[in-house]
Amino acid sequence: MQFNHHSTDAELISCFVAGKEEALQVLIFRYKDKLYTSIYMLVKDKYLAEDLFQDTFLKIIRTMREGNYSEQGKFLPWAMRVAHNLCMDYFRRTRKKLPITLPNGDDIMELLAGVDEDHEMHIERRESQKSVRQLIELLPEEQREVIALRIYGDLSFKEIADITSVSINTALGRMRYALINLRRMIAEKQLALR
Repeated sequence: MQFNHHSTDAELISCFVAGKEEALQVLIFRYKDKLYTSIYMLVKDKYLAEDLFQDTFLKIIRTMREGNYSEQGKFLPWAMRVAHNLCMDYFRRTRKKLPITLPNGDDIMELLAGVDEDHEMHIERRESQKSVRQLIELLPEEQREVIALRIYGDLSFKEIADITSVSINTALGRMRYALINLRRMIAEKQLALR
């Protein structure tokens, strides 16, 4: 079985499973930037992202070698789901909080930041940021996850739906309820966001 850089994902996977290791290199090269970037956007740590990227491809390789890959023509969404699941496993193991940033890279807490005119204002801003992070942590896991993937990962709702194995309407609903819950909690706690 022959392949080249223009081969489809399915052809490359077939070649790899048949023993042509070079086919995997083409597949990795094709998607490495997209996968690494999505992992990095979730973990915001270069070295951890590199480790999780390697773990992602190790799991992909193992799955293909065992003959358990069956998503013909949908390699990238499947690989993204593998990467996402490994990131979520890491967060569950370490209980690390998901940082939330805007698509432009700014921390969502910057929305809360006012002009740093003096020390007192700086302290108030830090308290507001801490309060909002605590509120986000109170959201149900699926709502926190959608917020992280949408805001932090800059993923479309279709991509979020594919990665989390739900419908687009479910992903949209989770985001809607997350925002409603955050607004409600902010009002209940009478937080003054600066």
